[in-house]
Amino acid sequence: MRLYSVNAGHFKLDGGAMHGVVPKSMWSKANPADENNMCSWAMRCLLIEHGLRRILIDNGMGNKQDAKFFGHYYLHGDDTLDKSLAQHGFTRNDITDVFLTHLHFDHCGGSIERDGDKLVPAFRNATYWSNKVHWGSAVNPNEREKASFLKENILPIQESGQLKFVEMEDNTEWMPDIRIRFVKGHTDAMMLPQIRCNDRTLLYCADLLPSAAHISLPWVMAYDMRPLDTLAEKKKIFNEAVAGDWLLFFEHDPVNECCSLQQTDRGVRVKDVMTLEASGINIVK
Repeated sequence: MRLYSVNAGHFKLDGGAMHGVVPKSMWSKANPADENNMCSWAMRCLLIEHGLRRILIDNGMGNKQDAKFFGHYYLHGDDTLDKSLAQHGFTRNDITDVFLTHLHFDHCGGSIERDGDKLVPAFRNATYWSNKVHWGSAVNPNEREKASFLKENILPIQESGQLKFVEMEDNTEWMPDIRIRFVKGHTDAMMLPQIRCNDRTLLYCADLLPSAAHISLPWVMAYDMRPLDTLAEKKKIFNEAVAGDWLLFFEHDPVNECCSLQQTDRGVRVKDVMTLEASGINIVK
């Protein structure tokens, strides 16, 4: 197995919404806001080369929306999904599996592309993975999440025949050395891949922990549907991560790719921050 960090670009979201009840005087030190109170965030995906499989976890916002849509999110920087894949020697056609942690537009928008007047899978050789509970929430969204679940990102996956659902059992093995953790604080049945690579565990945090700053328990996004569940889920994950010396991989942190954790007299805190490449997880011992 080999792991690759794949950056699908940067975008901006409201700083207050991303940090919930945390005062701006605190969160602005971790991620300063612009004149519109917007903070920059990454769309950092993970590519797993596992035997004959090339598994891509999430795929960013994509490029099929109109200028008005992208104008709300201030896309910036030079990174794209295709460019990042190419840096590791891959193309979209090499991807065998697209694992979608959840179906909010900044995590799954790259799943579908325009082909003339049609919307078609951007990964034509891949199986797309979701789960029945989350899929149901996405195709019949509540009023609060409706703006995040865009039908053009979701329905064409099913129509293509490339969609499969994983088994709904927490901490079950999806593939050898890859387990799925189900969490519900952010949205129904979000899936976090827990990967065992060269005797080290890495957790892809998706929107349970958007950034290293969100390690602090009260730092819960206003976007979360059930913030108290998020708190409980963070505590449970932290206990396991400290005990097992896990690496946490951040999808949205604009600076930090990974970190390890430690127990302190102030609770669980970041121990070390690092890039995936510098973590040593790909080195066979």
